Amino acid sequence: MSSTRFDFRGKVALVTGVGRAGQIGNAVALAFGHAGAKIIACDQNAVAVAERVREFAAAGVDARPCAGDLTQRDIAALAVEMALRHFGRLDVVVNVAGGLTTYGPIDQLSVADFDREIAINLKTTVLVSQAAVGALGRTEGCIVNFASIAYFAPQAPMAVYSAAKAAVAGFTQSLALELRDRKIRVNAVAPGMVRTADNVASAGEGAAYVELRDITDGVLSLASVESSTVTGHILPIAPAASGTA
Repeated sequence: MSSTRFDFRGKVALVTGVGRAGQIGNAVALAFGHAGAKIIACDQNAVAVAERVREFAAAGVDARPCAGDLTQRDIAALAVEMALRHFGRLDVVVNVAGGLTTYGPIDQLSVADFDREIAINLKTTVLVSQAAVGALGRTEGCIVNFASIAYFAPQAPMAVYSAAKAAVAGFTQSLALELRDRKIRVNAVAPGMVRTADNVASAGEGAAYVELRDITDGVLSLASVESSTVTGHILPIAPAASGTA
C-alpha cells in the first residue's frame, strides 16, 4: 500500500516532531506533502526544521517551518496561527512529537526524567490539540495522535513511557467523544519499534521493525475521507513478522 493513493490536495496538515531526517515526523510530513497537502512542520530545533522544509521544497512540497517548544501553550497556538496565516485553513493535526527517554528501572527514575517523558509525549499532544480545535471545527478536520504498541503490550523497563502512551490513547478516545458533535475526528496510531537509523544502531538489523511506510500509510488512512466515520480508534501497527524486516 502506497501513501500516494491518498488525496489531500487543498488540505493543510500540521505535523509535529519533523526536525530529524529519517525519523517518523519527517516521513509523515513528507507523505502528506506528496499526497498534495500543504504543511506546517513543527520542531523544537529551529535549524533542523528549516532544513527539512528546504528539502520538502526541493521535492515540490509547500511547507512552512514552526520552531519552538510545544510543551508551551503559546508555541502550540503559534503553530495553528501559522497554518491560518499562510494557508487560510487547517484540516489535519498529527501529534508525532514524543519518544522514549526513560528506559530503565523505576527505582532509578528521577523526577526530571518523569516530567520530561510526560511532557514530550502527553503535554505536547494535549496542547497542540487544544490549540487546533477551533480551526479544525471550521473544516471538519481531524487529529491523529501517536500512542505506542506498549499500550497494548507493555514491556519492561519502560513503565513511565508506557504510562505516557496509555495516557495519549485515553486522551484520544475521550477527546473523540468530546469533539464528535463538532465533527472533528480524533484517532491514534500505536506503532511498534520503527526502522530508523537510531533504532537500528541500538537494536541491530535482526530486530522486528515497523517500516516507515507502514506508519505513514496508517496515519494518512486515518486522516483520509475513507475513514470519515472512524473516530476514537487506536490503530496498532506491528512488524510484519517477528525478527524480520
